Amino acid sequence: MEDFRKIIDDCISGDNRAPEKLYRKLAPKMFGVCLRYAKDKTEAEDNLHDGFVTVFSKLRDFRHEGSFEGWVRRIMVNVSLNRYRQKQHLVLIDEVRHLDAQISEEEVLGNLPVEDLVKIIQELPPRYRMVFNMYAIEGYTHAEISRQLEISEGASRSDLSRAREILRTKLQHQYGEMRKNRNYSI
Repeated sequence: MEDFRKIIDDCISGDNRAPEKLYRKLAPKMFGVCLRYAKDKTEAEDNLHDGFVTVFSKLRDFRHEGSFEGWVRRIMVNVSLNRYRQKQHLVLIDEVRHLDAQISEEEVLGNLPVEDLVKIIQELPPRYRMVFNMYAIEGYTHAEISRQLEISEGASRSDLSRAREILRTKLQHQYGEMRKNRNYSI
């Protein structure tokens, strides 16, 4: 925190090198946050850029009362949500069919590269992706999600359930491919 305090103070006082230091320190982690909410890397990069513009314009508002990284993360999530709201379009989904082989998600997740998991999450329809990320990753409640996305709490619960079902199906498919390629064994 002390390291951030110095960089923040330098940014506010006009040190031209400080914003780059702050960006380099936080950009990789915040790109991961943006990537989870975006449909692809390009959109994630746009969200990251817009998020840092907001961070730099609001640095004076940060009160040093909590985690600076958490404050920046919240900005990145909000920028991503705002972009989603601007484009808000729903993709109708056919019912997801259940696969016969029931396997543990933990078994697959333990052997699945993070990049593949992020890619699977990005394939979710936009609203399902938003609800899943907000609930499962960021820890928002359904009440908070309903306010942020302007949907009912019931819709939030339903979207989360459908997102999990889609992810489960995709993970089971991934598991089948991994077994077929002999990259994974139980």
